[in-house]
Amino acid sequence: MTKSVIEILSAEEMRRTITRLASQIVEKAGDLTDLALLGIHTRGVPLAENIAKQIETLEGIAVPVGALDITFYRDDLDQIRVRTPSKTDIPFDLNGKNLVLIDDVIYKGRTIRAALNAVNDYGRPEVIRLAVLVDRGHRQLPIQPDFTGKKLPTAKEEKVKVYLQDLDGRDAVELIK
Repeated sequence: MTKSVIEILSAEEMRRTITRLASQIVEKAGDLTDLALLGIHTRGVPLAENIAKQIETLEGIAVPVGALDITFYRDDLDQIRVRTPSKTDIPFDLNGKNLVLIDDVIYKGRTIRAALNAVNDYGRPEVIRLAVLVDRGHRQLPIQPDFTGKKLPTAKEEKVKVYLQDLDGRDAVELIK
Protein backbone atom coordinates (compact mmCIF):
# COMPACT_ATOMS: atom_id res chain seq x y z
CA MET A 1 0.00 0.00 0.00
CA THR A 2 1.34 3.42 -0.97
CA LYS A 3 1.63 5.97 1.79
CA SER A 4 0.51 9.51 1.11
CA VAL A 5 2.32 12.50 2.57
CA ILE A 6 0.53 15.76 3.32
CA GLU A 7 2.43 18.88 4.31
CA ILE A 8 0.84 20.29 7.45
CA LEU A 9 3.27 23.15 8.11
CA SER A 10 5.67 24.70 5.62
CA ALA A 11 8.94 26.32 6.67
CA GLU A 12 7.26 29.74 6.78
CA GLU A 13 4.30 28.41 8.77
CA MET A 14 6.71 26.78 11.22
CA ARG A 15 8.56 30.09 11.64
CA ARG A 16 5.28 31.85 12.44
CA THR A 17 4.23 29.04 14.78
CA ILE A 18 7.52 29.22 16.70
CA THR A 19 7.12 33.00 16.99
CA ARG A 20 3.60 32.52 18.35
CA LEU A 21 4.76 29.86 20.83
CA ALA A 22 7.55 32.18 22.02
CA SER A 23 5.07 35.04 22.48
CA GLN A 24 2.65 32.83 24.42
CA ILE A 25 5.43 31.55 26.68
CA VAL A 26 6.57 35.12 27.40
CA GLU A 27 3.02 36.25 28.11
CA LYS A 28 2.34 33.37 30.50
CA ALA A 29 5.72 33.65 32.23
CA GLY A 30 5.37 37.32 33.09
CA ASP A 31 8.73 37.87 34.80
CA LEU A 32 11.33 36.24 32.56
CA THR A 33 14.03 36.16 35.25
CA ASP A 34 13.38 32.53 36.20
CA LEU A 35 12.21 31.29 32.80
CA ALA A 36 14.12 28.31 31.36
CA LEU A 37 13.44 26.00 28.42
CA LEU A 38 14.17 22.29 28.43
CA GLY A 39 13.98 20.45 25.12
CA ILE A 40 13.29 16.72 25.05
CA HIS A 41 15.69 14.82 22.79
CA THR A 42 15.69 14.63 19.84
CA ARG A 43 13.60 17.26 18.09
CA GLY A 44 12.54 19.10 21.23
CA VAL A 45 16.09 20.37 21.73
CA PRO A 46 16.51 22.40 18.51
CA LEU A 47 12.88 23.47 18.84
CA ALA A 48 13.65 24.83 22.34
CA GLU A 49 16.73 26.61 20.97
CA ASN A 50 14.64 28.20 18.20
CA ILE A 51 11.99 29.34 20.68
CA ALA A 52 14.72 30.79 22.93
CA LYS A 53 16.17 32.72 19.97
CA GLN A 54 12.73 34.09 19.21
CA ILE A 55 12.19 35.12 22.85
CA GLU A 56 15.53 36.94 22.74
CA THR A 57 14.48 38.69 19.53
CA LEU A 58 11.14 39.70 21.04
CA GLU A 59 12.26 40.60 24.56
CA GLY A 60 16.02 41.13 24.42
CA ILE A 61 16.55 38.50 27.12
CA ALA A 62 18.57 35.32 26.66
CA VAL A 63 16.60 32.45 28.16
CA PRO A 64 18.65 29.42 29.25
CA VAL A 65 18.06 26.23 27.29
CA GLY A 66 18.79 22.66 28.31
CA ALA A 67 18.49 19.22 26.75
CA LEU A 68 16.78 16.28 28.43
CA ASP A 69 17.17 12.62 27.52
CA ILE A 70 14.33 10.46 28.82
CA THR A 71 15.43 7.08 27.46
CA PHE A 72 15.74 5.34 30.82
CA TYR A 73 12.58 6.93 32.20
CA ARG A 74 10.32 5.46 29.51
CA ASP A 75 7.79 2.81 30.48
CA ASP A 76 7.80 1.26 27.01
CA LEU A 77 11.47 0.37 26.50
CA ASP A 78 10.46 -3.20 25.69
CA GLN A 79 8.12 -1.98 22.92
CA ILE A 80 10.29 0.53 21.05
CA ARG A 81 13.39 0.16 18.94
CA VAL A 82 16.63 0.35 20.86
CA ARG A 83 18.24 3.75 20.65
CA THR A 84 21.44 5.19 21.97
CA PRO A 85 20.73 7.58 24.81
CA SER A 86 21.55 11.22 24.21
CA LYS A 87 23.23 13.49 26.70
CA THR A 88 21.16 15.36 29.24
CA ASP A 89 22.60 18.86 29.52
CA ILE A 90 20.94 21.25 31.95
CA PRO A 91 23.29 24.24 32.30
CA PHE A 92 21.16 25.92 34.97
CA ASP A 93 19.73 25.07 38.37
CA LEU A 94 16.18 23.75 37.94
CA ASN A 95 15.17 24.64 41.49
CA GLY A 96 12.66 27.48 41.54
CA LYS A 97 12.61 27.86 37.75
CA ASN A 98 9.61 28.65 35.60
CA LEU A 99 10.37 25.67 33.36
CA VAL A 100 8.90 24.99 29.94
CA LEU A 101 9.37 21.46 28.63
CA ILE A 102 9.44 21.45 24.84
CA ASP A 103 8.77 18.58 22.46
CA ASP A 104 7.89 18.33 18.80
CA VAL A 105 4.77 16.12 18.95
CA ILE A 106 2.53 15.00 21.78
CA TYR A 107 0.62 11.80 21.19
CA LYS A 108 -0.11 9.41 24.05
CA GLY A 109 1.57 11.52 26.75
CA ARG A 110 4.09 8.89 27.78
CA THR A 111 7.14 10.87 26.67
CA ILE A 112 6.02 13.80 28.81
CA ARG A 113 5.38 11.54 31.81
CA ALA A 114 8.93 10.23 31.44
CA ALA A 115 10.26 13.79 31.11
CA LEU A 116 8.49 14.85 34.31
CA ASN A 117 10.07 11.93 36.16
CA ALA A 118 13.50 12.85 34.77
CA VAL A 119 13.12 16.52 35.71
CA ASN A 120 12.38 15.53 39.31
CA ASP A 121 15.75 13.78 39.47
CA TYR A 122 17.51 17.04 38.55
CA GLY A 123 15.65 19.51 40.73
CA ARG A 124 12.34 21.03 41.71
CA PRO A 125 11.13 23.81 39.41
CA GLU A 126 8.58 26.27 40.75
CA VAL A 127 6.29 25.42 37.83
CA ILE A 128 6.54 23.15 34.80
CA ARG A 129 4.65 23.94 31.62
CA LEU A 130 4.59 22.09 28.32
CA ALA A 131 4.98 23.46 24.79
CA VAL A 132 4.60 21.27 21.71
CA LEU A 133 4.74 22.01 18.02
CA VAL A 134 2.00 19.47 17.18
CA ASP A 135 -0.73 17.91 19.34
CA ARG A 136 -2.13 14.89 17.54
CA GLY A 137 -4.48 13.70 20.30
CA HIS A 138 -5.01 10.08 21.45
CA ARG A 139 -3.77 10.66 25.01
CA GLN A 140 -3.39 7.67 27.31
CA LEU A 141 -2.46 9.84 30.29
CA PRO A 142 -4.04 13.02 31.68
CA ILE A 143 -1.35 15.28 30.22
CA GLN A 144 -2.14 18.34 28.10
CA PRO A 145 0.18 20.98 26.64
CA ASP A 146 0.00 24.57 27.87
CA PHE A 147 1.23 25.88 24.51
CA THR A 148 0.39 24.19 21.21
CA GLY A 149 1.60 25.18 17.79
CA LYS A 150 -0.87 23.08 15.80
CA LYS A 151 -3.70 20.77 16.86
CA LEU A 152 -3.85 17.97 14.34
CA PRO A 153 -6.45 15.25 14.88
CA THR A 154 -5.04 12.06 13.43
CA ALA A 155 -5.96 8.43 13.06
CA LYS A 156 -3.90 6.11 15.23
CA GLU A 157 -2.24 4.50 12.21
CA GLU A 158 -1.12 7.86 10.81
CA LYS A 159 2.27 9.37 11.62
CA VAL A 160 3.38 12.95 12.12
CA LYS A 161 6.92 13.73 10.98
CA VAL A 162 8.64 16.94 12.05
CA TYR A 163 11.64 18.13 10.07
CA LEU A 164 13.95 20.74 11.59
CA GLN A 165 16.63 22.64 9.73
CA ASP A 166 19.29 21.86 12.35
CA LEU A 167 18.75 18.10 12.07
CA ASP A 168 17.14 17.48 8.70
CA GLY A 169 18.16 20.37 6.48
CA ARG A 170 14.62 21.75 6.21
CA ASP A 171 11.68 22.88 8.32
CA ALA A 172 8.33 21.18 7.76
CA VAL A 173 5.66 19.06 9.40
CA GLU A 174 4.12 16.23 7.42
CA LEU A 175 1.26 13.84 8.01
CA ILE A 176 1.91 10.35 6.67
CA LYS A 177 -1.25 8.40 5.92
